[in-house]
Amino acid sequence: MRRGNKRVAKSDLPQKDCKTCGRPFTWRKKWEKVWDDVLYCSDRCRREKTKGTGV
Repeated sequence: MRRGNKRVAKSDLPQKDCKTCGRPFTWRKKWEKVWDDVLYCSDRCRREKTKGTGV
């Protein structure tokens, strides 16, 4: 993620909590265009979304 010509420090990237396991996860380049739609930290959590909390 860039702002202007400068790179953003990893600690400054947006974070969300996974809907399945509740763990925080950080913005990734591959999610750049769909960040608002990303709800799960991994494919595993996405597959297990109907099972409730994974913890």
